[in-house]
Amino acid sequence: MFLGRSEVRERHTDPTLRSQMDMEASSPFSEAFDFASGAIGERFQNPLWKLTNFFFGARLRSAVAEVKRFGRSIVETAVRKRAETNIDGGKTGQGHSTSDDPLSGSLINFLIDGIGDHEIVADAALNYLSAGRDTTAQSLTWTFYLLMRHPSIVRNIRNELNTLFPGLRTLVLSSNNLPQPSALPYTMAVFNESLRLYPPVPFEIKQCELATTLPDGTCLPRSSVVVWCTWAMNRSKITWGPDADCFRPERWLEEEVVGDSEDRHERGVSKQKRWKPITKTAFEYPVFHGGPRSCLGRKMAELLGVFVVASLVWEFDFAEGNGPGYGNERKSKNSLTLPMEEGLPCYVTSRRQVP
Repeated sequence: MFLGRSEVRERHTDPTLRSQMDMEASSPFSEAFDFASGAIGERFQNPLWKLTNFFFGARLRSAVAEVKRFGRSIVETAVRKRAETNIDGGKTGQGHSTSDDPLSGSLINFLIDGIGDHEIVADAALNYLSAGRDTTAQSLTWTFYLLMRHPSIVRNIRNELNTLFPGLRTLVLSSNNLPQPSALPYTMAVFNESLRLYPPVPFEIKQCELATTLPDGTCLPRSSVVVWCTWAMNRSKITWGPDADCFRPERWLEEEVVGDSEDRHERGVSKQKRWKPITKTAFEYPVFHGGPRSCLGRKMAELLGVFVVASLVWEFDFAEGNGPGYGNERKSKNSLTLPMEEGLPCYVTSRRQVP
């Protein structure tokens, strides 16, 4: 089994986008998107990239054209479905549709209503798609890589699940009984710690539209380019202590005593403790950014991350694959995000007793 491949499918509630976004790794869009991400990432390491692109950029230009074609197909599908269901006739004066059809409340239709220009709508749709297409899957790949190397952490996750679902033999989570990340603080801490060590976007670049001043007093003229490395910031010993390179979920938690101390003393009950999450600021933990440009999909990513980790850890045992190179530290491949090179080969066995 390989974790972290693009076969991980994103399930979207938007009926217009579902068929396009439920894609295989071998689809033309997936291959084009992956190649373009890697090729663009290489530009940051090649000061002569413009010259290189002039002579050897045909494949990149073809990949970008395929990505844009896919974006246009999303908009064209939405426009066609609007025409078929006569949604345009159900708009109110505020631009919102009153139709009972589920398509009327979809993201793509709100973009079409609010923007109008189909090229810009296609770019916006691709932005939403690319932001969540690989980052969550890659984060989960690195999380299970770390869990395979820290079996005691796996036991702690299962103990937490056993406390929340006592006596449960099979953990079947759905939208009806899915616990919030706050209900599983240790599992959430595991996911946060994995994101800290392996941020899905390891470096960031922003350009100032206007002159501004940073909180420390640094003045940035208009059009200044600011680059920061989330990977390095998340491993800073100044911020995270001497064990900054270690996988330690407990750094995201603190113990709190449950119940009133006097009441426990009167009843002769010993202290009961539970984990309480520790909130980190965006300056300490810039994975999701902060302020007005904080990640819109953070809550969804956290919910999905906790859901997948809890479900799979409860149902399966994971072990690293054998063979040449296995057992060594896994590396990321060149990209704008942080995919694991060659995926994560591993053995997966069910924890259920097969009769």
